[in-house]
Amino acid sequence: MNKSQLIEQLTLETKQNPRVVDEAVNIFFDQIKDALKTGDKVEIRGFGSFLLKEYEGYVGRNPKTGAKVNVPPKKLPVFRTGKDLKERVKSSEKPIKR
Repeated sequence: MNKSQLIEQLTLETKQNPRVVDEAVNIFFDQIKDALKTGDKVEIRGFGSFLLKEYEGYVGRNPKTGAKVNVPPKKLPVFRTGKDLKERVKSSEKPIKR
């Protein structure tokens, strides 16, 4: 499911104007982005949490040339699933045919 499909589904379920739903979804995602930008953790009970993980800089190698490359420190957003979401996905799993 992508963002437009989410908006479409929410519009059907809430019987709201698609523009209102689109704006609400955008506000929701913008709030998560803004919180992460300021270093806050975002926790949605039963779903999961978003947080920033900091990585130290290191010396890597260019795979084509083998030359050493300095990789700067970085912060990346991470999503950790909540217990309820894990259980829901686990209970809906179908065996993989090989």
